[in-house]
Amino acid sequence: MSLTPTPERAAVNENEAEGVPGLPPVSDPERARRRILVAEDDQNILRQIVFNLESSGYNAVTATTGVEAMRLMMGERPDLLITDIMMPEMDGYELVAAVRRDELLADLPVIMLTAKTLDDDVAQGYNSGTDLYLTKPFNPVELISFVQRILG
Repeated sequence: MSLTPTPERAAVNENEAEGVPGLPPVSDPERARRRILVAEDDQNILRQIVFNLESSGYNAVTATTGVEAMRLMMGERPDLLITDIMMPEMDGYELVAAVRRDELLADLPVIMLTAKTLDDDVAQGYNSGTDLYLTKPFNPVELISFVQRILG
């Protein structure tokens, strides 16, 4: 499997997208080579995340389950994983733990983006190995700022 976006995922035309409000538009060829895997089972949220990433110049690819995300990462390592927690087949905690156990993926940066806001949920996210924990609803500027901090 490849981390190449499908035409559906690449539907945001660079001429139509004005970027994320609050952040300047980006036309950095190095950033376009950065692959971000987004694991999210809610199609509306998935489209919003992908739109924000691609509008900021990143190459976003998607998975709707943790199992699909692992398969994609085994085929081609992304530069960053953004994952929800509540997904079918393998939840985000299990996905991050599996990433940390894999010697080829262990140092992969991970952002959890989830509706789970309790202190115990946040602690479990960090204990599973996530690098950053963001809650939904999320601020697109904050998400892109964290991505930029991690990937440049």
